[in-house]
Amino acid sequence: MAGPSPAPPSPPEELASRLLDALQRRIPGAHGVRNLARLSGGASQETFAFEAETDRGPLPLVLRRSPGGAPRQGGMGSTLSLEDEARVVARAAAAGVPVPSILFVLEPADGLGSGFVMRFLEGESLPRRILRDEALARLRQGLAAECGRILARIHATDVRGIAGLESVPPELAVERCRKLLRAFDVPRPVVELALVWLEDHLPSPVPQTLVHGDFRNGNLLVGPEGVRAVLDWELAHVGDPAEDLGWLCANVWRFGERDRRVGGFGDLPDLLAAYEEAGGRPIPPERVHWFEVLAGVKWTLGCSTMAAAFAAGSDRNVERAAVGRRASENEIDLLHLLDPAPPGTAGGP
Repeated sequence: MAGPSPAPPSPPEELASRLLDALQRRIPGAHGVRNLARLSGGASQETFAFEAETDRGPLPLVLRRSPGGAPRQGGMGSTLSLEDEARVVARAAAAGVPVPSILFVLEPADGLGSGFVMRFLEGESLPRRILRDEALARLRQGLAAECGRILARIHATDVRGIAGLESVPPELAVERCRKLLRAFDVPRPVVELALVWLEDHLPSPVPQTLVHGDFRNGNLLVGPEGVRAVLDWELAHVGDPAEDLGWLCANVWRFGERDRRVGGFGDLPDLLAAYEEAGGRPIPPERVHWFEVLAGVKWTLGCSTMAAAFAAGSDRNVERAAVGRRASENEIDLLHLLDPAPPGTAGGP
């Protein structure tokens, strides 16, 4: 189950030198790189913050690239190349979605591999702080509605001509989950049960739109005034717009605030009402529920994939092991979701 080992990291001095060369080809007056620092564990990508020294002063930037700069490896068949991810982000920005501004996409001559450079934005993205920081209390009151408005803009984004965007309707998503489940040696009867339920309750077809694919608490950069940017577009694809809403509502992204269905900070009626008011097609709660179940299946299998990679030794990142052991928690969430009690009651989600 484990994918190929990531390329070894570049030495900081070499990375800074190549970054400077890339900057000088594109930014007049760039003459240095300082404060280069890794921002993430690199489970799916590397993210570095740094300052470009220019004749006009320091310019805070971020480098986002695949581990070691190697071509990105798709986990469930819907992972964009970083080049196409940059194109999607640019289209989303044109549609009014708050996103970081991308300065340039890396080219082979840069010697940095696959990735892009974007402007650094200040803000908070840690979910537990978003849910508990007193300075963000007012933000939380309207965050579900703001997410609804942002999702409506995402789903109205014109992405024609971006060849890397794959179409993943609900039936294909279920088929892929079943195929991935069969690849594991560990039996997952709860996931089997959920897959049968998903197949028996497939939603009716609707016009497909751009889907972010990982829109959730943790991929939102916020300030007291609202959402400053939607991050991590690597799973973007074309599909059912309700998929984004169901993923946002999955219990794993509530971070302990189980009673607040939308990201741990809000309620579903507020999300749906704002989404429709902003131009999104009406989405009934039952459709969101179906995609919550799909989200539970996908995340359980995602955890299992990380555990398998760690156990096989192909990726000894401790983040893989920590996330991998949470597969059983997601199975409990699935059992709650499959309870026959209707959503919103004591037994329902």
